[in-house]
Amino acid sequence: MEVDPENAPAEAEYKDETYYFCAPGCKRRFEENPEKYL
Repeated sequence: MEVDPENAPAEAEYKDETYYFCAPGCKRRFEENPEKYL
């Protein structure tokens, strides 16, 4: 899924990269186990 960084409702940093999410819940799941989603 592609998310427009300008309008993303959530973002997270991981290993010096910024990831953008369509919803805060997706961000939380990513932060719990980033490697699973990369």
